[in-house]
Amino acid sequence: MSFVAEFNALPLPSLVRKSLTAGAAPVRESLSKPRLALTDFAHLISPAASECLESLSQRSHRLTQQRFGKVIRLFAPLYLSNECINNCQYCGFSRDNAILRVTLSPEEVKREAKALQEQGFRNVLLVAGEHPKFVSPAYLEDCIRALHAEIPSVSLEVGPLETAEYRPLVAAGADGLVVYQETYDRGVYAQMHTAGPKRNFDWRLETPERAYTAGFRRLGISPLYGLADWRFEAISVAAHADYLLRNCWKAQVTISLPRLRPCAGEFQPLTHMNDRDLAQLVCAFRIMFPDAGLVLSTREPSRLRDGLVPLGITLMSAGSHTEPGGYTGAGREKLHQTVRGRIVELASGASEWAPQTNRATNATGQFDIADERSPQEVADLIRRLGYEPVWKDWDAALMA
Repeated sequence: MSFVAEFNALPLPSLVRKSLTAGAAPVRESLSKPRLALTDFAHLISPAASECLESLSQRSHRLTQQRFGKVIRLFAPLYLSNECINNCQYCGFSRDNAILRVTLSPEEVKREAKALQEQGFRNVLLVAGEHPKFVSPAYLEDCIRALHAEIPSVSLEVGPLETAEYRPLVAAGADGLVVYQETYDRGVYAQMHTAGPKRNFDWRLETPERAYTAGFRRLGISPLYGLADWRFEAISVAAHADYLLRNCWKAQVTISLPRLRPCAGEFQPLTHMNDRDLAQLVCAFRIMFPDAGLVLSTREPSRLRDGLVPLGITLMSAGSHTEPGGYTGAGREKLHQTVRGRIVELASGASEWAPQTNRATNATGQFDIADERSPQEVADLIRRLGYEPVWKDWDAALMA
């Protein structure tokens, strides 16, 4: 049975109600258990549990120290392309957005990776919009092979593929796959995805299982908080993580905690999740899943990221750019504009070519980041908090 069948059978409305109506006693009982069920997780993200956030924080902190020690893994996203055939209302890369687009060649990708390597990174996440003409499996394989000799850990966040299409990517050196479901609410999902293959909710939901069958050793999942009720999303991703830990047990599971950020198209969040909610959710995930990696990106401001580190975060991005060529300006001579999916050539001397302050390229990013500190500044802060920044924790030689 795939997770889609299990997900369809979940009593999600009942679990959300339990979360909203739980009192102090169920919260204390759940917090005392050595192993939690989904109902206990619902209790830990309840309004009642918010009143005992200190107790949640202490247990989450202890568990993280026991399972991971005092280390924070650092990674960087490397955007390959902002071309996309999907219309997703919340995404800067959405097909109908009139933005400046480019797809980097494998050599340009290697140039971007070299810049990241010089900053210390040995763990890179390759990200791209979903467009089979520009970002084909063969193109991805070429990009992975170009990086694998120098970058020990290469992960992917790209459009979902078939298991047979994933296998050559694993053979080329990719070891992790990240896929955001965006929202686990089928109704909201249909409203947000109006065109393109991404409209298929079930196909996307089964992606981690296909990736596991293909041989990926790390699977990353998450909703995008700001589309549906955050407690509904959290319970859904907890159920998804629980399924993967039971059925894809040879892989490590990571859970990201992204909140919507401003982007091209100026989409406004449909729901709100405040900073205290986010801190509570970090603790609940850690208590529910002691061995799962918890990921925090530069979507969040520096002060909040610093405060969340001791609560249970184990992976952080730093110095991120969300536009292709953002680290070196690679590909800027190939920039073009698309209007409703059609390429519009830019005239020589057009304002779009004018250099932008503090940016290496004019290509449009997927979203605005909030923590603009350099990787070294983030690493220094991690040390001041009493943790060790880890740039490399994996090498293919370990599996040789």
